[in-house]
Amino acid sequence: MINLFQKPLLKKLALACLLFGSVSSQAVAQGKDWKEKSIDNKEERMAWWKNDRFGMFIHWGLYALPARHEWVQQIERTDHETYKKKYFDLFNPDLYHPEEWALAAKNAGMKYVVLTAKHHEGFCLWDTKSSNFNAAKTPYGKDLLKPFVEACRKNGLKVGFYFSVIDWYHPDFTIDNTHPLRGNQEAIATNSGKNMDNFRKYLKEQVRELLGNYGKIDLLFWDFSYPGPNGKGKEDWDSEGLIKLARELQPNIIMNDRLDMGAEAWGWDYKTPEQFMPNEWPTFNGVRVPWETCQTFSGSWGYHRDENTWKSSNQLIAMLIEVVSKGGNLLLNVGPTARGNFDDRANDRLEAIGKWMKFHSASIYGCTEAPADFQKPGNTLLTYNPKTKRLYVHLLQYPFKTLYLPNFKGKVKYAQFLHDNSEVKYTSRTKSNDGEHMAITAGENDLIMDLPVVKPNVEIPVIELILN
Repeated sequence: MINLFQKPLLKKLALACLLFGSVSSQAVAQGKDWKEKSIDNKEERMAWWKNDRFGMFIHWGLYALPARHEWVQQIERTDHETYKKKYFDLFNPDLYHPEEWALAAKNAGMKYVVLTAKHHEGFCLWDTKSSNFNAAKTPYGKDLLKPFVEACRKNGLKVGFYFSVIDWYHPDFTIDNTHPLRGNQEAIATNSGKNMDNFRKYLKEQVRELLGNYGKIDLLFWDFSYPGPNGKGKEDWDSEGLIKLARELQPNIIMNDRLDMGAEAWGWDYKTPEQFMPNEWPTFNGVRVPWETCQTFSGSWGYHRDENTWKSSNQLIAMLIEVVSKGGNLLLNVGPTARGNFDDRANDRLEAIGKWMKFHSASIYGCTEAPADFQKPGNTLLTYNPKTKRLYVHLLQYPFKTLYLPNFKGKVKYAQFLHDNSEVKYTSRTKSNDGEHMAITAGENDLIMDLPVVKPNVEIPVIELILN
């Protein structure tokens, strides 16, 4: 039993212990280096991204003028001076209104936008002090990033920059297997006089500008490494130094996996499969990881006037659903014209996606792969919101009157179409009497959804299941 006179002393001791524990935990946190801190706060940093699921990629640069692929300089093996002389003094995007870009993304249901601050050609969209090869030195004469960032913030969109560590403009960037002058022996001979240390300093100067001059930047998309013979990887970029700098300038920023640092837990936040759909949730060392597929409307990232393999609106919506059904994000690309506007093909598809998202975004935002005990019916995709405990059945091909949900019996409290919240009735009949030729039967643990014969007037109907 405690003596009454001991209580004040015990309180003081308890308070001292609490204070000591608090100071100790702070000391431990302060003692951690930037790598450990980036691992510790990864979940917190990425919470918005995992919830939002859908973003817009924008590829824009001098390559919008030739309008035949963003790698046109490399494909046509054009040296920098010839490329610059032909296009630089013609760059004057008089229809550039980033507010329109931001509204197009917002209306399509996208939650973040990533713009190519600099692509492989080395042309910078901002008024960088490290290079005269930038938008402010063209006839347009202004920084393109500042109004873009402001437009995104005004419309509630998260802001991301794409930054190419490849740079065919810089005089110290050695000619390698991706360079426009690969195979040109006279040009390759100049490698002996190049100093990649200068190039690495240049990269850091540019990152310092991008992450120091535009307020909070939410995402940085590095692009890209190709280690191996006559390639470039983490040593060539000083990837660790770049990541450390980014973390110092923007502690809450999230970054992708293209700096050849895949073996380091602190070296990336999410995986980036490009132009293909993984057949299942990607893993690293056997553990599922955050991932995002970046995809184009057509076969090119930059504006390509004559590229005609454009995906249909239905394909794009189904792609978004499938990505979320596998726990990922979709970054869908637009390539603006040289005048700075989105062309009609892009606008048509963005509007169609937005029309669908207006009524079905609940099956995308905050959703992920369905729990393993929910079996996917044929011609459908499932997404699941773990907070609301609602399951979404996306009808890729609309069935005739009946949809069977295998082993769903006892799991569903209520069913409704998501676009109008109209009830969808269901039963679990399993037997019929002899002669009952119109009775619908199913497995003992299945549900039978009774659908209207006429497909709802939406691109891909969705049934929302409120679970028990």
